[in-house]
Amino acid sequence: MEGTLHKWTNYISGWQPRWFVLDGGILSYYDSQEDAWKGCKGSIKISVCEIQVHTSDSTRVDLTIPGEQYFYLKAINAAERQKWLVAMGTAKACLTDNRTKREKELQENTEALKTKMSELRLYCDLLLQQVNKIKESDELGQTVETGLDTGKMVKSTCTTFLKTLEECMQIANRTFIPDVTAHSPPGTPPLAAIKQNKPVNRAPGSNQPSPELEHLEQPAEGDEKYDTPEEKETKQEQNNKVDQSQELPNNSEINGVLLQRETASVQEENGEEDETQKAEDTEQVETFFSTMSHRFNDIRLDDDNGIPTQEFLDSCYAIVPVLDKLGSTVFAPVKMDFVGNIKKIHQKLMSDPECFPTLQSIVQHEVQTEVAQVRNSATEALLWLRRGLKFLKEFLSEVNAGERDIQGALNNAYGKTLRIYHGWVVRGVFALALRAAPSYESFTAALVTREGDELHSEFTNSMHRDLGMYLPAMEKQLAILDELYEEYNLESDEVV
Repeated sequence: MEGTLHKWTNYISGWQPRWFVLDGGILSYYDSQEDAWKGCKGSIKISVCEIQVHTSDSTRVDLTIPGEQYFYLKAINAAERQKWLVAMGTAKACLTDNRTKREKELQENTEALKTKMSELRLYCDLLLQQVNKIKESDELGQTVETGLDTGKMVKSTCTTFLKTLEECMQIANRTFIPDVTAHSPPGTPPLAAIKQNKPVNRAPGSNQPSPELEHLEQPAEGDEKYDTPEEKETKQEQNNKVDQSQELPNNSEINGVLLQRETASVQEENGEEDETQKAEDTEQVETFFSTMSHRFNDIRLDDDNGIPTQEFLDSCYAIVPVLDKLGSTVFAPVKMDFVGNIKKIHQKLMSDPECFPTLQSIVQHEVQTEVAQVRNSATEALLWLRRGLKFLKEFLSEVNAGERDIQGALNNAYGKTLRIYHGWVVRGVFALALRAAPSYESFTAALVTREGDELHSEFTNSMHRDLGMYLPAMEKQLAILDELYEEYNLESDEVV
């Protein structure tokens, strides 16, 4: 919810109108709706504050965090105050319910994890018992059929053991790994997350849980995983055991059958691992620009180069997280101005979607109705949105060209695009943001979908590939808008 409320400032200025926005459980206020791009003047978290209705004034509501923060607010009338009370009360209740729900889920998952760990202990004990039974059968000279039956039991136990272990990992991941993408804006691709190792369902003999299983192990012929002399000697001793087992009659044939199966299993796994490794070496690294939900290079222009309004706005929303990756706090004013312009154009689109299928149709309509150069018009919003996109394009082009100085790339892009339209106040805000620019390593680490991919040998090539498709499409659409604004003489040199 958003709207105007009067806020008590001090005894000199008294009650002053401010623009308030309630979003995500945070109530923020600005000097005015038009000045929202400058950043909020203050904010308060609804879930931790007390909401108090004034006893005598039907338009007043106080928000307090005892000993820390106080917001004294007045609405235009009692009905307007009631709307804000409902909105703030709902936000507070939802946040409380969500926190209670998370705590309950954590407790339930912890209990489930304890249960699964108990099952693991049980299967581990059962596995050891079955292995000991195989050893005893071998010593007593049991029949081949008995040994095979026991081997099947071991295989079944191992399968159940690994399945339970996988369930434990799933519960642990669901419970203890935070959701870093929960608060991403619309169109945001997934942020870097820790890559999970997929469990490999190995045969019982390929694991080494205890000395009791050593007599079942037989490595694949030619396997190079043994690097030390001691390990090579162990390999030779095991090969000798295989040769000796072929000479033993009856009961020793059980071990021979199991060893042959184990050898085939290990060889198959080694082959799969080699293929997987080759595939990983040649795979392309996924970047922020390849996983975006909407991209400029996916937009299909009309026959007369008309730019679809909704698709263009979706692509603009999707590029906003780049500002977060440069510094979510210091670039907040830039981001707010960017998003504010998108919203203004979207409001125009929603007023009559059939009449405004393209950006050109919006501008032409406002030119015809003589509101194109009116403050807060969709045409003015598109003008500033276009300038912001040019800034991002220039910055990304510098990075794509090999510039590793993020601060320098930002400064160059700003000088080419936005600087001439900004007064000394806004230039000061941007200069502050420049000082907090991240390093090249930190910035690239935020551009991958899986943690550590920025160190991959193919990362640079993948980044060039993605930007090589993204930036030209973005540049083409900006050039079309440049021609549109020149045609109707809508360019403005006004400094803000």
